[in-house]
Amino acid sequence: MLLAQDAAPRSKASDYPAHAQLPAFEIGAEYLVHSIPSEKGEYWAKDYLVVEVAVFPAARNNVTVSSGQFRLRVNGKKAVLLTESPGTVAAALKYPDWETRPNLTASAGIGDAGVILGAPPAVGRFPGDNRGAPPHPVPTNPSDQDGYSVTRDQGPPIEKAVEYAALPEGRFNEPVKGCIFFRFSGKLKSIKTLDLVYDPSADGAGATLALVK
Repeated sequence: MLLAQDAAPRSKASDYPAHAQLPAFEIGAEYLVHSIPSEKGEYWAKDYLVVEVAVFPAARNNVTVSSGQFRLRVNGKKAVLLTESPGTVAAALKYPDWETRPNLTASAGIGDAGVILGAPPAVGRFPGDNRGAPPHPVPTNPSDQDGYSVTRDQGPPIEKAVEYAALPEGRFNEPVKGCIFFRFSGKLKSIKTLDLVYDPSADGAGATLALVK
């Protein structure tokens, strides 16, 4: 079984929509758009592009695997997107106000009473910090017809769920897979081509996998 996931493993890199062969191993990849798989369904990371990556060492070679070896090139641009840590992604999902973004706010009220419209929702960041916001997102169940219902058992905390879904790092001599994450603020429809670039080092063998073409 491939590490880091309970889903049925794919036995070879060519089982993935994009794949490449290098001297010591093969790489398979699939573009998951914004979805992060979990044991109870999927999380939707609207500010990140998610790619599932699988590494298949050849002849039990020890292969160093790290999310930092990967880049994402959008529409053939020279500038590439760098990977983000699972902790950063989990925080963005759990705390909608984790990152400050431009917001249009307007206040309205009578006298000293008023409300603020358009401000980002606040979520408590430590036990007892009750900011009045709903709980952090829970994974959707893909089998639900409306696409919004969730399972009764919400599974592990979001930090653990994202960490578990992420690509493990270290040296491996057996197949390993997981997700890598790229911060993306553009619109999905603006993406015409999407390439995953594997670049282990200045003198190592690299590869480019076409995710969208």
